[in-house]
Amino acid sequence: MVAGAIPPPPSLSDDLKRRYAEPHRAYHTWAHIEALLQHARNNAHLIRRPTPLLWALLWHDAVYDPHRTDNEDQSAKLLHESATGILSSRDLALAESFVRATAQHELPSDLAGDEATDCALFLDFDLSILASSQAPFDRYEEAIRREYNYVPPALFSATRAAILKRFLERPALYFTPTLACQWEARARANLARSIARLTSSTS
Repeated sequence: MVAGAIPPPPSLSDDLKRRYAEPHRAYHTWAHIEALLQHARNNAHLIRRPTPLLWALLWHDAVYDPHRTDNEDQSAKLLHESATGILSSRDLALAESFVRATAQHELPSDLAGDEATDCALFLDFDLSILASSQAPFDRYEEAIRREYNYVPPALFSATRAAILKRFLERPALYFTPTLACQWEARARANLARSIARLTSSTS
C-alpha cells in the first residue's frame, strides 16, 4: 500500500472496506482512501515513518456518522483495538494522534521532528480534495451535502459556509511546503467559490 509500511492483515482490510461502504456515505468511502493512498505513494520520498501514516490514513474515517461529533475519536479508538498486537506501541500511539488531529486539522502540539512532518503530510493528503479541479471539487461538495441530507437546506448552507470560511481564513491550508506550492492557490479559489454559492443560496 505504501512503501516501507506494515500493511494490515486481510481480515482488518476487509472490515475497513465494509465500513467505508456503509450506505450513508457519499464522499467518505473507500474511494477517498484510495485517493489518499495515491498521494502517499506519489510523495513517498517525504514520508519518514510510513507505518503510522498508513494506518492513520486507512482508519481516519473508519467510524463516520454525520449525526455524531466524535467520529475522529471513535475512529482512533477502533484503530487502537484493531492494531494492538500488530504495531509497536509508539507507532500505534502516533497513528492514533494523526487520526485525532483530523478533528480540527491542526498539528498536535506534542509532535516534533519526523513525527510532525508525517502528521503534516497526512493532514495535507486529507485536504487534497480542496485543491482538485472544479468538477471534482463540485462533486465533493455535492457528496458532502448528500451525507448531511437530513439537515434543512438553509441550515446546511449556513453551517457549511462557516466551516469553509474558517479554512479560508487560515494563513495556510497546507503544512508541507511542496504540497502548498502545488495546492494552496487552487484550494483557496475553490473555497471562495463554494462559499459564494452557499451564501447566495441563503440570502
